[in-house]
Amino acid sequence: MSDDIDKHVSRRYEVQQKLGKGAYGIVWRAVDKKTKEQIALKKVFDAFQNSTDAQRTYREVVYLLQMEHENIVKLHSVLKADNDKDIYLVFEYMETDLHATIRANILEEIHKQYIMYQAFKALAYMHSASLIHRDMKPANLLLNSECLMKVADFGLARSLTASGAPETDDESDTMTDYVATRWYRAPEILVGSSQYSFKADLWSLGCIFGEMLNGKPVFGGTSTLNQLEVICELLGKPTEAEVEALESKFGPTMYSNVCVSDETSAEISATTLQQRFEKKFPTASEDAIDLLINCLTYDPKVRLAPLSGMTHPYCVQFHDDLGVTSAEMAVGSTPIHAVGKDFFDGVSKEEYMDSVSDNTKLSTNQYRTMLYGICNANANVRSIGKKESGAR
Repeated sequence: MSDDIDKHVSRRYEVQQKLGKGAYGIVWRAVDKKTKEQIALKKVFDAFQNSTDAQRTYREVVYLLQMEHENIVKLHSVLKADNDKDIYLVFEYMETDLHATIRANILEEIHKQYIMYQAFKALAYMHSASLIHRDMKPANLLLNSECLMKVADFGLARSLTASGAPETDDESDTMTDYVATRWYRAPEILVGSSQYSFKADLWSLGCIFGEMLNGKPVFGGTSTLNQLEVICELLGKPTEAEVEALESKFGPTMYSNVCVSDETSAEISATTLQQRFEKKFPTASEDAIDLLINCLTYDPKVRLAPLSGMTHPYCVQFHDDLGVTSAEMAVGSTPIHAVGKDFFDGVSKEEYMDSVSDNTKLSTNQYRTMLYGICNANANVRSIGKKESGAR
C-alpha cells in the first residue's frame, strides 16, 4: 500500500496535494501536464486482492465510463500500476464533499434546496440508465465552491438489466442486502429484500436531506435491528401492508422483534407523523418537512420519484425541463459497453468476455483482465487523439 506514484503516471500528472488516504486507497489533487486541468488522482490499493474488491473497482469503472451527466462525477482515465496489484483512476476534481460541508455548518437554505434538486436530477438520469447507486450518503456527494454537486463512488452500484435487457422477475435477478452505510439504508434492504429497486436510493436521499437540516444523521442505528427501531421511533411501526410492500420473507419476523415505545407500536395518523417530523426537524420549513415525509416512507412505491422531487415546492425554483436529461441507453456490465468494441481489437473474447451479468461474481483474474483491457482501450483513445491532433 505504497504512497509512491508510478513513473508513467507522474509523467502525465503533477501531484500537488494529498487529499485523503484510507484502507482502499489514496487520493491526490493533481494537474494534467498536457491540458493543465486539475484532476483527482485515486490510487486503488490491491484492487485485485479478492473477487469482491475487484468487482467493486470494475463496477465503478465500467459504469462511470458509460455515463455523461453534469451531476455525476466524470472518470477521465484508468491506468495500470506497474505492480499488477494497484490501479489508478483519474477523476474530475471537486473541492469537498457534503459530509465535510455539513460538519462545517456552512450550508444556507438555498444551498440545501439546490443540492437536493441536483441530487434528484442525478438520480433521474442514473435510474433512466437502469442503474441503482446503492450507497447514497453525504460523503459520496461531491461539491465545489459554486455548490455544484456530483454523485461519486459507484463501487456498490448495480445495473438492473442484463446487457440492456428489460428488467425481469426471474428468481436469478436478485439483489444482495448488505449494501450502503447502515444509517442510509432503506427498510427493504434492512429486512433482506432481494427485489428492491430504484426507490432505495430515494430513501437514502431522504436521510441525507434530514442530515442537512439537522446537522447530524437522522437514523443512527448501532445494528440492523436497532436501525429498524430508530426508524420506527419516527415513522411508527409499519402496517402489515407496508411490511408486505418491502417484499421480504424476513420482514414480518424482523419487525415482530423490534422493540419500540408504546406510542410507536401502533399505526399513526398523518397528523401525528407530521407532528413528529416537525419536532425532530424544528428549523425545517413546511415544504422541507413535506419533502422529507415523501422520501422517508416505508412503501417504496409511495416514495417520491426523482422527477417529482425536482418539481416539489422545495426545489422547483431551480427546475428547467430542458436541463433534465435521460440516458440514451441502459448501462451494461460488459467492457464493450464502456469503451466500444473497436478498442478490443487484438484481444480475445475469452479475455474480455462478451457478456457480464451483475448476478454472477466472476474470478479476480477475470475482473483484472477486463479492467486491463479497458486501460488499454483508454490508451488507444489517447493515441488516436494525438494522431488526429498532429494531423491538424
